[in-house]
Amino acid sequence: MDKNIVTIGGGTGLSVLLEGLKKHFTNISAIVTVADDGGSSGRLREELGMLAPGDIRNCLCALSDSEQKKIMNYRFTEGELKGHPLGNIYIAALNAMSDNFFEAVEMMNRLMKTNGEVIPVTNDNINLCAYLSNGDIIWGESSIGKRIGKERIDHIELRPKHAKAVDAAIKKLIDADVIIFGPGSLYTSIIPNLLVDGIVEALRNCSAKKIYVCNIMTQPGETLGYDVYDHLTAIEKHSYEGIMDYIIANDARINGEILKRYEIEGATCVKTNKERFAGVKTNLILGELLSDNPKFLRHNVDNLIEIIKKII
Repeated sequence: MDKNIVTIGGGTGLSVLLEGLKKHFTNISAIVTVADDGGSSGRLREELGMLAPGDIRNCLCALSDSEQKKIMNYRFTEGELKGHPLGNIYIAALNAMSDNFFEAVEMMNRLMKTNGEVIPVTNDNINLCAYLSNGDIIWGESSIGKRIGKERIDHIELRPKHAKAVDAAIKKLIDADVIIFGPGSLYTSIIPNLLVDGIVEALRNCSAKKIYVCNIMTQPGETLGYDVYDHLTAIEKHSYEGIMDYIIANDARINGEILKRYEIEGATCVKTNKERFAGVKTNLILGELLSDNPKFLRHNVDNLIEIIKKII
């Protein structure tokens, strides 16, 4: 289908969606958060003063059919490079050779011959801080997901507050036919993109259909006790009411044994209370979205994309 598809997010959920989208669409872009401060990305940020490459690398590999994608995901197991994927090191090298992070990612797009384009949402060195309902503040993306406690996140902010969006990201949003948010961590993958100056204004002004793909499970530290409506209102709180035209959520029954394993880790099924959507502008679409993975609860990407195609 010849539609201009733009995705917004980060993490593994977005990369899996991109793998599926490229089978059906030829014009795909991914606007990706660069706020990660954990793992390999965190180490490279601290040591080299660069932006987080991990989510960028995952999306590049997802949109590439090149043999290089296998090499880029290779993770070193020994020495000083232990824990680093080769792709992160490659992006770090290109970043050192470029005027900014966007230029480095542009070169990676060409190198990996992506079926589309991966774009960092900003060139500014951003970090996250989460304000909890009891007034506490959690600093850093990795700390938000690891925190222990039942206090809800009231809102998150960027530091610096006024990071500027990359011009290419704004243009992609303005020209988009469809914009897909997620799947991915609500407060650390999706909402951080909305906090970058210029992104929400572009979303207000574009004519694209906007779709939010809700997570199947809640996430400890982020969305404990959230239902589908809570996910939507959190996004609206950080942008504007009615931002989404559609929200897609899972309606398939989850295997009890798998569910028990997730509940031990503090995650529960994201439930849908249809009554909460009465009078809401956003259209709620429920579907059989569970993959047949026997160990992990993941989206069935083929079923998800069929719903997206029907919306289009």
